[in-house]
Amino acid sequence: MAKYIFITGGVVSSLGKGISGASIGRLLQLHGFKVNMIKFDPYINVDPGTMNPYQHGEVFVTIDGTESDLDLGTYERFLDVYTSKANTNTAGDIYQTVINRERRGDYDGATVQVIPHVTDEIKKRFAALKDSCDISIIEIGGTVGDIEGLPFMEAARQFQLENKKEDVFSIHVTLVPYIAGAHELKTKPTQHSVNKLREIGISPDMIICRTEHSLDEPLKKKISLFCNVREDCVIEALDSPSIYYIPEAFYKQNTDSLIVGKLNIISKKKFDKTWFTKIKSTGEFNERVKIAVVGKYADLKDAYKSIDESLNIASSELNTKAEVCYLGAEDKNLVRKLENYGAVLVPGGFGSRGIDGKIRAITYARENKTPFLGICLGMQCSVIEISRNLAKLENANSTEFDENTKYPVIKILDEQRNIKYRGNTMRLGNYKSEIKKSTLAYNLYKTTKIEERHRHRYEMNPEFIETLEKVGLLVSAYHKKKLPEIVEMKNHPFFIGVQFHPEFGSRPMKAHPLFKGLISAALKNK
Repeated sequence: MAKYIFITGGVVSSLGKGISGASIGRLLQLHGFKVNMIKFDPYINVDPGTMNPYQHGEVFVTIDGTESDLDLGTYERFLDVYTSKANTNTAGDIYQTVINRERRGDYDGATVQVIPHVTDEIKKRFAALKDSCDISIIEIGGTVGDIEGLPFMEAARQFQLENKKEDVFSIHVTLVPYIAGAHELKTKPTQHSVNKLREIGISPDMIICRTEHSLDEPLKKKISLFCNVREDCVIEALDSPSIYYIPEAFYKQNTDSLIVGKLNIISKKKFDKTWFTKIKSTGEFNERVKIAVVGKYADLKDAYKSIDESLNIASSELNTKAEVCYLGAEDKNLVRKLENYGAVLVPGGFGSRGIDGKIRAITYARENKTPFLGICLGMQCSVIEISRNLAKLENANSTEFDENTKYPVIKILDEQRNIKYRGNTMRLGNYKSEIKKSTLAYNLYKTTKIEERHRHRYEMNPEFIETLEKVGLLVSAYHKKKLPEIVEMKNHPFFIGVQFHPEFGSRPMKAHPLFKGLISAALKNK
């Protein structure tokens, strides 16, 4: 019988429900259990694929091509699992499913209501992974009391009622703010949040308190008394220099033992503490290197969440501290600022804003032998830059930015030409590529066959390959021997662009070879 852990949040959003759940999941894995996580987002969007990054950060892509919330990246990196459509749900997707059933007549003319029809669909999805893991950790997005989140909370209440007590564990993540003027931590927001949750019918078994200052025993006793939770189940979640240190912080508070005991399960192996040691060993820095990420959202780190994690994971493996700085592609002083960095990375994106700045950054990296990595749109910009400045194809461009360009070195995929709906219609998910030997890509991957995740509508136009290779460009990998997947520059220490998104494949202590290669090249360049 599968076990279930529900993670809810209160007071404010962005408290770290996903990181808390993933940290607990990692601890349970160290007990030998097979763990996976499912995210439920209450917004009406069918998926985050069409959402502005300012609204929701980066769009993470699963191996089966599902566009999902960035929390799935956290799940994958902590648990070292591959997520799929079953791991991500939104209110829009659930309501669409219920409405489609009603239109087909599946409900036999019944009045379709939130209870039971919508909540039944949510409960069905709670159990989506029950046959593939021992424990499902279910994160409900937003905060308790949100109107759009009520059906999910109600479904969780029903699910808890319908299953045995030892099969379901409820965790509530709250904020314990510090009032500087009073030099005091305040528990009242946590009390109100838990009371709101109990009004819905859910009594948490554990409270995780996000805080900037350590909680003393009297404070924990107060939270325990007013929230009807055992004192040892009031868990402190202090700000941490690395999110990968949080599992050990929870372990020291017996979080995993409390959960294992309540779920009435027995560890499948002796708890393995070596993971903590290995994680800490990657935090020992001998050198520092500065990496410039040139993008459209320089003021929004979450838009490049997986890239940031990938750079830090790769640098840690090389005992190096990566100082990652996000530079605006529209900054007039961009090129001058690049002189202070050991490597340049141009990430993926959409739209024409900032394209000229990205191309200038690539010109700088190419001419000054600065290590460069272009991802998706970054790769396409490198092709445009080489076409204009080396092949002398005047105003060469992508048809995304100029439909009438004389030299369409980047063009829309044939299957995308007549697409009307933007959601979940791109080339998405895992695709295989074949790498040529005696190339930088081969030296990095150490293999000729790779499989990486994609999210794009446009590609390099094969008609221009011969022209561009004459001026130093090299297409070093193809999909099905026709679609360019990786490009390089000859006679450059490290200049590589990839059509896919390698950042989605990074794991702690398993750095992606492209990012590890970039950091290594940056160290040499320093």
